[in-house]
Parts: sequence; structure tokens; C-alpha cells
Amino acid sequence: QVQLVESGGGLVQAGGSLRLSCAASGRTFSSYSMGWFRQAPGKEREFVAALDWNGSRRSWADSVKGRFAISRDNAKNTVYLQMNSLKPEDTAVYYCAADRRPWIWPAYEYDYWGQGTQVTVSS
Repeated sequence: QVQLVESGGGLVQAGGSLRLSCAASGRTFSSYSMGWFRQAPGKEREFVAALDWNGSRRSWADSVKGRFAISRDNAKNTVYLQMNSLKPEDTAVYYCAADRRPWIWPAYEYDYWGQGTQVTVSS
């Protein structure tokens, strides 16, 4: 069993930056693919970014490409989402996800999910 805990959310003005962190329990974190998703009020959860087990493959939603960066530190069992040039439409609860497969994209059926962290971007 893997537990994921997100942190780093908050309130930021448009154009600002935030870095989300997702700390994972378990000794097999380094073999898992990781992903970030988000859900805005009244909308379905949507894919944001994915990263393979060793950080060599990435995928992005078109809406965040060029603004967000995903990375991982396997020594710290942590995955990050650096968010730059934030827009009001980025406002959502952001979720971290992990899967036992080394590279899951374009599938979205991750094995484990965090509880989410709120990101609010004011205009």
C-alpha cells in the first residue's frame, strides 16, 4: 500500500508560481509512474502531467504545457509540480497519483491517489 500526501497549495495572484509536493510512503516509490490531476468546482477531474519511474518520460495536458514542470526525487520519495504563469482557470484541487507500472500514460487508471491540495489563482 502506498500513501500519498500533497502539500504546497494556496492562494496566488495570476502570473505567480507555486510548487506542489507529493510525499509517498513505501520503499517501491522509485519504480512507480506518477501523475498530477486537478478538479475544478463543477467539473470532472482532468489530467495535468505524468512522469515515468525514472524521470525520462513526461506527458502534459495542452492547457499547462510550457508553464508547468513535473519532476521527482526518488531519494526523498517525492514528486513535484512546479506551476508558473498561473491563470485563474488553473484554480482547482490538485491530486497526486501513483501507479505500479513504470509508465502508464496515456492511461489514467492510477493505483493510488492522494487527498488533494487546493490551488486558488486570483485575477
